[in-house]
Amino acid sequence: MKKTLVLFAHPYFEHSTTNVRLLECYENMPNVTLRDLYEDYPDFHIHTFRERKRIIQYERIIFHFPIIWFGLPPLLKLWIDEVFDMRWISEGDQNILSGKDALIIVSVGGSESNYTKEGKYKTSAEELLTGLRVSLDINNIELKKTHIIYNADNLDDEKLDVFCQELSEILKIE
Repeated sequence: MKKTLVLFAHPYFEHSTTNVRLLECYENMPNVTLRDLYEDYPDFHIHTFRERKRIIQYERIIFHFPIIWFGLPPLLKLWIDEVFDMRWISEGDQNILSGKDALIIVSVGGSESNYTKEGKYKTSAEELLTGLRVSLDINNIELKKTHIIYNADNLDDEKLDVFCQELSEILKIE
């Protein structure tokens, strides 16, 4: 398994049974380091240099978060703005993030049918992730998979077991 950094960002983590359970899935996985951005930066003052030093040590970055008001959690957006600075990542003609890959693990409270052109929100959850996907692409980070967990507020233990197993399989993607 690739050396993996999980960037978890959930401003209301204590109220999310789904994400509490999914984070437990990372605990016994080899080569996986979990960072909770809201725990690390409750004041929203990101230590950019430390984060840049950290991410270059990993082959894979997992962005794990809920969609909040149809976008990224504010602290994750700030992290991307500050850490993925174009002046930093370009050393000469080479982007130092080139060759890394990423996974996006997202939870949403609504049903999948709400996230369609005909549904309640008139857009897909995938479309709400466009900014993050473009940020990865511009940095030559290959997006391997996006995994969206719908109805995250209403999942029972059996469903959560299935999602933990799926997460374990997703992490094995080369």
